[in-house]
Parts: sequence; structure tokens; C-alpha cells
Amino acid sequence: MNKKAVMMGREQMTSEAIDEVFAKSLIGEYDDDAPWEAVRELQDIGTQAVFEKSVEWCRSTDPLRRARAADVIAQLGKTADHPENALPEDSFIVIASLIKIEADPRPLSSAIYALGHIGNPRAVRILSPFQIHPDAGVRFALACALGCFADDPMAVDALIKLTRDENEDVRDWATFGIGTLSKSDTPAIREALFARIDDQIEDVREEAIAGLVRLKDERVLPALLNALELEDTPEEIVDAALDMLSLSESEVDWTPNQCAAELRKKFGLSR
Repeated sequence: MNKKAVMMGREQMTSEAIDEVFAKSLIGEYDDDAPWEAVRELQDIGTQAVFEKSVEWCRSTDPLRRARAADVIAQLGKTADHPENALPEDSFIVIASLIKIEADPRPLSSAIYALGHIGNPRAVRILSPFQIHPDAGVRFALACALGCFADDPMAVDALIKLTRDENEDVRDWATFGIGTLSKSDTPAIREALFARIDDQIEDVREEAIAGLVRLKDERVLPALLNALELEDTPEEIVDAALDMLSLSESEVDWTPNQCAAELRKKFGLSR
């Protein structure tokens, strides 16, 4: 079946058939596989009818319906062949309006994720205030969403603040945002990453190391060498060491100890 035939088939789906898929998105717990399969099916259908049903659900008194509506709109019509939202401006307006009045953390988080997926830079000003939201799930959604705008100065400022969050997952994703997703290099970014180099959470430390390596900040070397000497050195640390040496896996196949030795040689460090 060619692409045109597929699109015509989607457009010809009855409202009853679409309603059935929407109903499936409410079955079970929020994070269960089955309802998310329904969400992905609706996103794949991606028609005006799906959008209009989602808009209707955004006005529902049921928080789960509002959350699922935002989930669907987030990547409406996105496919491998069509990586953009099918109705980007309309989707942005609907989700931005929902965020302004939403109080429940679940649909609010879904709406925040959605603005990240939609990718309209106007979202940053709407999203930034949520960095002080009391719900960790909302702040985590924010850290993920702001990563989609990781070179926007306002987004970077919010992500830097989130690298100090009390929740480890929030810190992890915020550090990933400024360290890896961002291509920016500012003193504030460097200091925020360096502040996380001794974080109590391993994933956060690794993201801080990766970010400082990206910036070729030599203050990372002690932490990088310590990580290379762990009994089970993560592959990401080896990759970071090779990056610091301006090498890649395709050029060399070194053990963590060999990487450490080469780092000491290159930067004149003793054991």
C-alpha cells in the first residue's frame, strides 16, 4: 500500500473507530503499555478528527482524559517520514492554553512534555516558571521539555537551576540538557556542570563529566580518571575519555586503564 493510500485510509476512519482507540487510552494505569499503544496509534492516525477529539478531552473534568489528550497532541501525525507535528500551530495554542489553567500534576506534566515535542520556541517563556513547582514529576517533565530548547538562554537558565533540584531524576535530566543537548558554552554552564561532578547519584556525575568533556574543561580530569578506575567502568565514561583525547571508538579500542594512561600522558598528570 502506498503512502497516499495509507493517508486516505486514515482520513476515512469513522468517528466511532477513533472513539474506540481513545477509549483504549484510558484502560489500566497511566504508564501501562496498552494505553500508550493506543496513544501512539492516535498519533499515527494524526487527522483533524483526532485533533478535535483531543481538544474536546482537554476540556474534560477527568484529569486522565486531559493528560491523554496532551499526550496525543504532543506528537500528532509524527512519523519517520514526517517528523513534524501535523498541526504545529494549532497544537501549540491548545496545549499552551491547557497549561495556563491546569492544576493537576498528571495532565500538567503531559502538557509540559507536549510543548517540548511540539518544539515551538515560544514555549520556553511559558515553561520556565514551573521550575519551582512543588511536584517533582512536573519539574522532571520540565527538565525533559526544556532540553528541546537547550540553546535558548532562558531555557538554559532554568535548566541550570534544575541541576540543583532535590530530586535526582530532575538533576540528571537538567544536567544532561546543559551538558549534552546544549551546544552553548558559558561560564554559568561550566560552573553548573562542575558543581555536579561530585553528585551523590552516579548518573548525574556521568552527565556532568560528559558535559565538561564536551567543553574540554580540564577540571573534569580528576573525576574522569577516578571513574575510569572503577571496577565496572560505564561505557559512557570510556566514550568521554576518548572524546577528551579527541579520539573515537572507530579509531582505537582501549580499556579504561589505557584511556586513563593516555589522559595522564596528554595532560601531564601523575598517578
